[in-house]
Amino acid sequence: MASTKASKEQKYDRQLRLWGDHGQEALENAHVCLINATATGTEILKNLVLPIGAFTIVDGHTVTGEDIGNFFLSINHIGKNRAHAATELLQELNSDVSGNFVEESPEKLLENNPEFFHRFTVVIGVHLPETCLRLGSVLWSASVPFLICKTYGLIGYMRLVVEEHTIESHPDNALEDLRLDQPFDQLRNHVASYDLESMDKKDHSHTPWVVIVSKYLEKWLSEHDGQLPKTYREKEAFRQCVREIRENENGVPVDEENFDEAIKNVNTALNPTKIFYISSPFWVMLRAVKEFVQNEGNGNLPVRGTIPDMIADSQKFINLQNYRQKAMQDAAAVSKHVESLIQSVGLAPESISDKDIKLFKHASFLRVVRCRSLAEEYSVDSQNKNEISAMDSPDSEMVFYLMLRAVDRFFQQHSRYPYNYQVEEDISKLKLCVTGLLQEYNLSINIKDDYVHECRYGATEPHTVAAFMGAAAQEAIKLITHQFVPFSNTYIYNAMSQTSATLQL
Repeated sequence: MASTKASKEQKYDRQLRLWGDHGQEALENAHVCLINATATGTEILKNLVLPIGAFTIVDGHTVTGEDIGNFFLSINHIGKNRAHAATELLQELNSDVSGNFVEESPEKLLENNPEFFHRFTVVIGVHLPETCLRLGSVLWSASVPFLICKTYGLIGYMRLVVEEHTIESHPDNALEDLRLDQPFDQLRNHVASYDLESMDKKDHSHTPWVVIVSKYLEKWLSEHDGQLPKTYREKEAFRQCVREIRENENGVPVDEENFDEAIKNVNTALNPTKIFYISSPFWVMLRAVKEFVQNEGNGNLPVRGTIPDMIADSQKFINLQNYRQKAMQDAAAVSKHVESLIQSVGLAPESISDKDIKLFKHASFLRVVRCRSLAEEYSVDSQNKNEISAMDSPDSEMVFYLMLRAVDRFFQQHSRYPYNYQVEEDISKLKLCVTGLLQEYNLSINIKDDYVHECRYGATEPHTVAAFMGAAAQEAIKLITHQFVPFSNTYIYNAMSQTSATLQL
């Protein structure tokens, strides 16, 4: 059993470092549904096969010669079901993942068993011109995140559809939670135990820089009406205070690396402590944190308990672990608030674990992403109309959003994508779709003929663009782990100019 665990930790070592045990556990318990095993679909799933526990491919198409550009299908698969063939090859990348396939179209599943899609952690739909709205409605009502992806020639498209998604931890560039401007009692007492001026050289050179900065911050605040150094000139004056204590009696700087660290870290160490103002477990814990802030926290968030590495002898560094002790004390206080709130809202006591509460220590970095539904986006009365009409350039990525909407309309009217065979005739038909779309939204936008002609691909997926769109897997991981902030809510990639844009539609 122990050897199995060690082998697993070795296999997932990089992932564990990135999103921790709790993130990896969420991924292992995740079941991702991919609709349509096209080149784009398999590229996305290829990037998810290693971390997730299970996937299911839904695809009623049989493999044709046009599919062989897909790296996860071969000439031997022609005539076979595309979901079955892709599942076999994708599962070879990770023998631990559970791979499943459904040889049926999403249209039939929605017609006969729409609840089928409720079981998944995330649903990724690729090239769904007819069923996108209906499936989006089913998933929206079931609170299942829906990630729509498309590669159309040299254009890539992603749309996240989720009513509410909470992000609980892992900021991109987090500063340490040192609280030097508002030290808690344990830290204040620890700093007071140091007397830098009377220390012998050995102790002086091994004093952690956090203590050094804190010492001189006390002096600074007493001389500046309690105001932190804010401007460059004030921070430089503060650094000079630190420099002076390291000089010998002849005014020559002593070579002490811990003081170099203190001077180097002045900018980040003097950031003001963040104050927090402000049913699912997330919101219950958030309310508990709010109550902590208003009571035990005296207006401050719980201490996270992490400190940076710094020059100090072992004992002095260990003594600084009062940050960890304070974090555990704060977590216990938040737990009591959670227990009380659980009872008041009628949740089961086990619905929020101590582990969940401890992970909530990144309260400074909590985020909530809310998207509009597809039905709202496609409504002619939507605010979407204002955002489209406010295009800052006739060549902006918004043009491709409109063209892809027109292409889907073409498919709905003719049961095929434009330009497969009748190029000139299809140009006229596609122009009518574009004109109709603009008229419905009452938009007076001129779309260049070049963009109409650019949609000549017949939904071909060049694998270079499909591979780029495989980055949608990163967004799926963010949704599963509730770590890092996903895009909101539409992403357009233009491979012709190597540019992209995120649109809130």
